[in-house]
Amino acid sequence: MKIIKNQSLKKFNTFGLESLAAGFEEIVKISDLEIAANYDLPIKILGEGSNILLTGDIEGVVIKNSLKGINILEEDSEYLYIKAAGGENWHKFVLWCIERNFAGVENLSLIPGTVGAAPIQNIGAYGVELKDIFYELEAIELSSGITKTFSWSDCRFGYRDSIFKQELKGLYFISSVTFRLSKEPIYKISYGDIQNIIGDRPLSIKIISDAVIQIRSSKLPDPKIIGNAGSFFKNPVIAISLFQSLIEKHPSLPSYPTDIENSVKIPAGWLIEQAGWKGRRIGNIGVHEKQALVLVNYGNGKGKEIWQLAKDIQADIFSKFAVNIEPEVNIW
Repeated sequence: MKIIKNQSLKKFNTFGLESLAAGFEEIVKISDLEIAANYDLPIKILGEGSNILLTGDIEGVVIKNSLKGINILEEDSEYLYIKAAGGENWHKFVLWCIERNFAGVENLSLIPGTVGAAPIQNIGAYGVELKDIFYELEAIELSSGITKTFSWSDCRFGYRDSIFKQELKGLYFISSVTFRLSKEPIYKISYGDIQNIIGDRPLSIKIISDAVIQIRSSKLPDPKIIGNAGSFFKNPVIAISLFQSLIEKHPSLPSYPTDIENSVKIPAGWLIEQAGWKGRRIGNIGVHEKQALVLVNYGNGKGKEIWQLAKDIQADIFSKFAVNIEPEVNIW
């Protein structure tokens, strides 16, 4: 094992927050990974640090997934089955697929993070979720070192959720993910501004990907310029009865369909903006001026300060709308 002691995590999280890990190891090949007992400290798995908030130093060992490799496993008349290592950058994997005209991932362009983190979060954007293209994954149980294959149903995908955020949280290291991508694209352009940006141009997965990249780049701040982890909160799913009472007072409140019976999804960003938080700055931290879902570190901010801001926003939204908004970001 190549354990580094007291490793700074500032360059390993997109908020740019300072935090020291008691131990740190980068996994570039599976044989580098030891069973949990050999680390003798609690373990946390790190991808690209684009979906975490560090609220202090880490007393355990942080294991960074840097496994690489993308391979076509097999294909049939309709689909290609592509296996990508857990440490691959997600957007680079998307571009790899688009260059080869493999359809299904184009709406998920420019989402930060790794392939291995994608199923944990069940990432999604512009009408597509990871579960729509997922086939299976391989994960190593940290307590035993045994590799297990998880099928689509095993993962229990939900809205920005999976079994790896619930009872299996922190127990497995995802070494690879296999995707089932279509040879014949099914274009999804009705969400957001995709249709407007494409206009009359002939549809292709490259055109859709470019449109998504343009939209995301215009709405979300670059972490290299302003520290952030993208959308901090999930869009809440609420009962239709609550929604009906809300639109009586707020007729402009948007809503979206959901798979949950007698429920609708409403945008957390709209709630936060209506409550007056958009663009508010408190010292070195704040809410982004263009996107109310994004909490930012303007420089020298503390993770505890950002977490307190998040809790203040949650409390205010509940007091004004009787709606709970939950963090999408993992709190360390």
